[in-house]
Amino acid sequence: MLGLNNLEIGQKAVIKFFKNEGLEARLIEMGCLPGEEVVLSRTAPLGCPYAIQVAGSELSLRREEAASVMVELVA
Repeated sequence: MLGLNNLEIGQKAVIKFFKNEGLEARLIEMGCLPGEEVVLSRTAPLGCPYAIQVAGSELSLRREEAASVMVELVA
């Protein structure tokens, strides 16, 4: 398992759990539910923020937020 911030652009993964309980509720409200497939679509030139596609939406996450989303790669 790895943090969402470790994905390469275009890689698909499945959300497993969140390391930051304070951030968990906010991410769930945005559609980042455990079991959902997520794709890293792009990053800013300096590496932060991260743009992800999840549940039919595109979201932007800071590096710390992305690191707290634990994912498993989709083969």
